[in-house]
Amino acid sequence: MTYTKHETALVDDGAIIGADTRIWHWVHVSKGARIGERCSLGQNVYVGNRVVIGNNVKIQNNVSVYDNVTLEDDVFCGPSMVFTNVYNPRSAITRKDEYRDTVVQRGATLGANCTIVCGVTIGKYAFVGAGAVVNKDVKPYALMVGVPAKQIGWMSEFGEQLKLPLTGSASARCANTGCEYALRDGSLCRVDDATG
Repeated sequence: MTYTKHETALVDDGAIIGADTRIWHWVHVSKGARIGERCSLGQNVYVGNRVVIGNNVKIQNNVSVYDNVTLEDDVFCGPSMVFTNVYNPRSAITRKDEYRDTVVQRGATLGANCTIVCGVTIGKYAFVGAGAVVNKDVKPYALMVGVPAKQIGWMSEFGEQLKLPLTGSASARCANTGCEYALRDGSLCRVDDATG
């Protein structure tokens, strides 16, 4: 075993867990889960069977990552944030064949107590504020707040708000790293990032 697991944690046989991942108190990792290297699963985290978690993902206390959720590398899930996988649940009706895929792309932050309604994609390095409710796709680098969540700005990969309008054409540099970002047609990308 190349990962660290607290004695109270339950990791089902068949789960794949990468090197140097830390699994804390009262965590349950289901047998079909795939978790990358250098991740941290805080107290009382649940990971479902059909879940894929990349490398260096931080999942804070009291988060349940349900089936059909994918977290790419470097994602941060704040304390008690919520994922769903059924859009219109009813206790008396089984909808396990209706799970909707949720993808959180590389480097995105999901703030404490936010809710991600199933079936959306959170773009790379997006930042969802504490308590927000996301019910539609989020653009890369977008700063989202409120209920329902609305974009109020743009964030750098470092996690600092950029001084840019929401639309139009403009550019800005991250005050901490000096990386330049370009806004074109309502989309933001790092200037030296060939993937846009």
